[in-house]
Amino acid sequence: MTFEGWPAEALEFYEQLETDNSRIFWQAHKSRYEQDVRAPMAALLEALEPEFGPGKIFRPNRDVRFSADKSPYKTHVGGHLAGGGYIQLSADGLACGNGMYQLATDQLARYRAAVAEDVSGAELLRVIAAVEAAGPRVHGRDALKTAPRGFAKDHPRIELLRNKGLVAWQEWEPAAWLGTAQALDRIAGFLRASQPLMAWLEGHVGPSELPGR
Repeated sequence: MTFEGWPAEALEFYEQLETDNSRIFWQAHKSRYEQDVRAPMAALLEALEPEFGPGKIFRPNRDVRFSADKSPYKTHVGGHLAGGGYIQLSADGLACGNGMYQLATDQLARYRAAVAEDVSGAELLRVIAAVEAAGPRVHGRDALKTAPRGFAKDHPRIELLRNKGLVAWQEWEPAAWLGTAQALDRIAGFLRASQPLMAWLEGHVGPSELPGR
């Protein structure tokens, strides 16, 4: 299947799911999800694979075990690329992310050491500036309210040091181009623009070495 965008029915499906997030609704409209939502996402990931690696579509069911919200289904479809990159479609439109969302303890130690070091820290600032000049915004995740232990409050890169994750993110509101191949171009453009951030993180932080990660 060639990716030609998501039909308007995909966004309508999620608008209705937000109103009636129930197993009864899902079972009655599952074929719409498969045809209008999942199939285009699968085609998109296949089109991106030669440049960004194979992709995976996240399951539509929510994990409600530790949540007060027992709604059974996610109100968006998400896909992840092995080479880095996250793609999400919902009634609000399209969103893309790239980076390291939640750093494990060992990753966080390496991240902060690299940010604090003058050469690699300055390099990260240049990378963020270049990424944001291309369109995506770079956001810290779960930032501490104060300086992490062992770092001065007046460190020149203290805002970055407070983060427990770092991602590039871009959103687009619903528009006619979502139903065309232009969606592929915008997503690929985001992934290319955000790749320098992912490359810095992979080079200075890397994967977690902790058991179970």
